[in-house]
Amino acid sequence: MKVLFLSIWYPHRYNAMSGLFVRKHAEAVSRYAEICVLHLRSDENIKQFEIVGQNFEKVKEIYVYFPFIHNKLFLKISKAINYIRAFAIGYKIVKSTFGKPDITHVNVLTRSGVLAYWMKKTQKIPYVIIEHWTRYLPQNFSYTGFLRKKITEIVAKNAGKIMPVSEDLARAMQKQGIKGDYEVVYNVVDDFFFEEPVNVERNKNKKRILHVSCFVDNQKNITGLLRAVKELSLQRADFELVLIGIGVDFEEIYNYAKSLNLPENMLIFTGEQTPREVAEWFAKSDFFVMFSNYENAPVVISESLAMGKPVISSDVGGIREMINKESGILLPMKNEKNLTESVNFMLDNLEKYDFEKIKKEAKKYSYENIGKKLFDTYLKSVEK
Repeated sequence: MKVLFLSIWYPHRYNAMSGLFVRKHAEAVSRYAEICVLHLRSDENIKQFEIVGQNFEKVKEIYVYFPFIHNKLFLKISKAINYIRAFAIGYKIVKSTFGKPDITHVNVLTRSGVLAYWMKKTQKIPYVIIEHWTRYLPQNFSYTGFLRKKITEIVAKNAGKIMPVSEDLARAMQKQGIKGDYEVVYNVVDDFFFEEPVNVERNKNKKRILHVSCFVDNQKNITGLLRAVKELSLQRADFELVLIGIGVDFEEIYNYAKSLNLPENMLIFTGEQTPREVAEWFAKSDFFVMFSNYENAPVVISESLAMGKPVISSDVGGIREMINKESGILLPMKNEKNLTESVNFMLDNLEKYDFEKIKKEAKKYSYENIGKKLFDTYLKSVEK
């Protein structure tokens, strides 16, 4: 079976982390089908269309970069025209080098969905949708505009399956009138997170807490996490917090952390790390903490569970679907006092968590399980 992935989010030459979860879905299902990804991206640094073709593992990737028009008066119109032109160029390459797809896999509504809808109506190619966007959630609501809503509803109604990555997101979409055949599919975790770590070197005098994020403080509330750690540091000093990632608020958060005057070596900022390096940090840590104001179904929580590490998280989005009393602690959003108490509790009660059981239950996020589920969904959609 030939599957064409269309996504507005995907790793590209300016950001290797953008839409990484989409590439992982493509990798997972490439075990069962032939996969080609067509990614269309505007680029203000070019004046002509540029095409880049490459293979990532078993996945064929075709990038079409198109010029970004700076004329504010015609910005939306010109961008739409160039987007359509980019698709025409890219899809021609897809058909000549990959062949006509049996099904289209849309990631993130609505733009890519319109292309898939057109392909279904003109070439009888069915499509399915996976949605990751938090724009339907009250804390990050941006699903507005009469035309956008109507187009989204048409695209969703004609999809073989709509697959949000959490039940919470599915409910939020349905509440907005987006009707269709829904089924949740999880984000996928790299196989090496399930592997047994070797030669893990640790400071045995300190327990290690891990946080991984994109350093957008409005969402991740890292400053709130830091204040909770500051409060806990007044009670004990037998722990350290490792913060992995980079993002728009990194410098501001780093400077804020310095202003708190925490004990020396209690905070470690690593910057951006590769997925394998993140797995190594998980192996060297005791538990994971996320204190977000809004989320969907964070891959880093799945990764923590895959490593057998318990999680402390604010109870937002689909996180409650991922964590139970045996695998972590859920707490109210923005409740820093509760966070301090929860971290303090877990530092003293790690033996109450069955790491092997946590790891076993996290197998549902594996490449094998998610890839097979997606492939089965394709088969059913093609047969309709």
